[in-house]
Amino acid sequence: MYKICIFAGTTEGRELVSFLSGQAVAVTACVATEYGETLLSPADNVTVLAGRLDEEGMERLFAAEGFDLVVDATHPYADVVTGNIARACEKLPVERVRLLRGESAVSESAVTLPDMDAAAAFLDGTEGNILLATGSKELGKFTSIRDFAGRVYARVLPLASSLEACREAGLPPSHIIAMQGPFSEEMNAAVLYMTGARFLVTKDGGDKGGFMEKAAAAEKAGARLVVIGRPGEQEGLTLSGTIALLCDRFGCKKTPEVRIVGIGPGSEGGMTREAFRAIEEADCLIGAKRMTDAAAKGGQTVFNAVAPDEIAGFIREHGEFGRFAVLMAGDTGFFSGTKKLLPALENCRVTVLPGVSSLSYLCARLGKTWEDVRCVSLHGREHDIVPDVRRSRRVFTLVGGERGMRDMLASLTRAGLGEVRVSVGERLSYPDERVTIGTAQTLSEGTFGPLSVALIENDAPDFIVTPGLPDDDFERGEGKGGVVPMTKSEVRAVCLSKLRLTENAVCWDIGAGTGSVTVEMARLARFGHVWAVERRAEAAGLLRRNIARFSLENVTVAEGAAPEACMDLPAPTHAFIGGSSGNMREIVSLLLRKNPRARIVATAVSLESAAEWTACIREFGFEDTEIVTLNVSRARPAGRYHLMTAQNPVTVFAMQAGGEA
Repeated sequence: MYKICIFAGTTEGRELVSFLSGQAVAVTACVATEYGETLLSPADNVTVLAGRLDEEGMERLFAAEGFDLVVDATHPYADVVTGNIARACEKLPVERVRLLRGESAVSESAVTLPDMDAAAAFLDGTEGNILLATGSKELGKFTSIRDFAGRVYARVLPLASSLEACREAGLPPSHIIAMQGPFSEEMNAAVLYMTGARFLVTKDGGDKGGFMEKAAAAEKAGARLVVIGRPGEQEGLTLSGTIALLCDRFGCKKTPEVRIVGIGPGSEGGMTREAFRAIEEADCLIGAKRMTDAAAKGGQTVFNAVAPDEIAGFIREHGEFGRFAVLMAGDTGFFSGTKKLLPALENCRVTVLPGVSSLSYLCARLGKTWEDVRCVSLHGREHDIVPDVRRSRRVFTLVGGERGMRDMLASLTRAGLGEVRVSVGERLSYPDERVTIGTAQTLSEGTFGPLSVALIENDAPDFIVTPGLPDDDFERGEGKGGVVPMTKSEVRAVCLSKLRLTENAVCWDIGAGTGSVTVEMARLARFGHVWAVERRAEAAGLLRRNIARFSLENVTVAEGAAPEACMDLPAPTHAFIGGSSGNMREIVSLLLRKNPRARIVATAVSLESAAEWTACIREFGFEDTEIVTLNVSRARPAGRYHLMTAQNPVTVFAMQAGGEA
C-alpha cells in the first residue's frame, strides 16, 4: 500500500485528508496542535500526529515510515515549516509536493507590507485603534507600537498558549478576543465596530482563509486594511492539481461526476434528448423509485433516494462509480429538489440539465401561454393559496397527498372563490394522462391522484392593494387595560405610505397591538417578512387571530418588550413603532445598529411622546425626516343629520438616516 504524509494545518490540507479517507493508501496527517487534530474526521486509513516537528523530527519520521510522497499543505506564511519539510525531504530523499493557496486581490486603499516588523513600524505612526487578526505566534513584534496596550486588540484562537502569548505581550484581558473561525463578513464587521478599530491587520490567507470576508468587513466598518505580504514565491500545485496527481500516481478515485437531470412530467417521451443521453451514460441512477423504474436501462445500478443528504452520502461512499445521474421530476429549476441538493454536492463535478416543467406541459395541453402565471407549490408544504388566487388572474400549483387537490378546491369554495375555473392535470405525459376542467366548487368532490397539478383562472381578482383597510375587518379584543389599541384606518394609510415599503421588505412592527399595521405590511411586502413585536400576552393572541384571518404566512409574532424581544430578529429594512413603552431611544439605537439605513415611521398621540420623537431626530442625526399631524373627523348620525366627530390628533414621524445599509 502506498504511504502518503500530509502536513494538514490548513483547510486545503484537511480537504486533502478527507479526499484520501477510505482510499487505498495509508495517510499520516501531521498537525501542530491537539486542536488541529479535532478538525480532522477519523478514518481507518488515516493516522494523525499532533505536535510541532522541527527538521530533525521530520527526518526521523520520513525515514521510519518510508513515505512515497510528502504533501506540504501548511499555511502560506508558514515559511519556516515549509523550509524544514523541503530540506528533510531532500536529505532522504522523499518526493515532495507543495500545495499552494491562490493569492487574493487586494484593493488599492489597502496597505501591503513585507512582514510583521514593517507593519508594526507603519502602525506606530498612526492614530486610532488596531485589530490584529494575524494570530498569537508573532504578537510580540507589534509591542513596539505606541500605546500598544491601549490601542491594540488581538483576535486569537481560544487556546491556553494563545492567551499566554497575549499576556506576555502586555495586552489587557479586555483587548483579547478569543474566538474560533471561520468568520463571516458580518462577524468581522461586528468585531471592528466593537473595538472601534481604524486598522485591520491580516495576512493574505486567500479565499479559504477568509481574506475576502475580512476585506469586505473593513470596507464596511471604515477600517483600513493592512496586509502582511506572503513569503517568497514558491512552486507547487493547487488543491485540484494535487488531487489529480494522487489519482494518476496512486490510483485514487477521481471526483464524482454528477448530472442532475430534469426528466419532465415522467414518461420517456417527455424527456429531452440530453436528459435521455445522461441517463444512458450514467454508471449509477439515483432518484425516487417511480422515476428510476421508468428510466433505468437494463443492468444499470439504481439507488432509490430523494433526501439531499442521503443522495450526497451515497455518492461520497461509492467512488467506484465515476458518473451519477440524479433524476428530478419536471424541470430542475421549478419547485425541484435540485435547490437543496446542489449545496450537498460541493465536492463533485455537477451539471444541471433542465426538463419540461409540469406548468409548461399543462399549459401546452390547454393551448394557453404561461408567462403571466403566478406559481406556487402545495406539495410537501403548508401554504394558503386563497390570497394568491384573489390577487392573480392565473395561478398554477403543484399539489400532493391523497386529499390534497380536494382540500385545496374546498378552501377556494369556502373563501367565496367557488366559481373560478380550474384545470387539473394528472399523470401528465403518461398513456393514462387526464386533464379535468371545471369550477372549484364542481370539482371539489372529485377524486384526484396524489401528485396532481392545477391551473386556476380568476377573471375578477379582488385583492385590495391600497393601504387603509376598514377597521371593522379586524377583530378587536379586551385586555386588562381595556380595548387592545389599534392604529385606525386613516392614520394607518398615511403611515404605510410614509414607510415606502417594497415587496421584499423586512419589517418590524413594534407595539403591534391588534396587528392592523402588521397585516397591511405583510400584504404589501408579500415576498418579504414582518416581525410583529408585542409585550402583552392577550394582545399577542389577538394579533395571531388577525394574522390568520387574513391568511398571512409571512408574519412572525415576537412576544416580549422591545428592544429585548428584537435582539435576535434579522436586520429590518422598515420599522413601524406604534408604542415604545418608554424605551424609544433604546429601540431606535438597536434599529440603527441592525441597519443604519432602516426607514422608521412612528406615531405619537401625547405631546410628551411627540417631543421625545423630535429629540430623537436630532440625537440620531436623521437626514430624511417628515413630520405630519393628522386631524381626522368621522361622521355620526344625530337625528336626521350627521355631525363630524373629531378623533384624537396623531403626529406621524417618518425618518431615515444616511448611514450605509
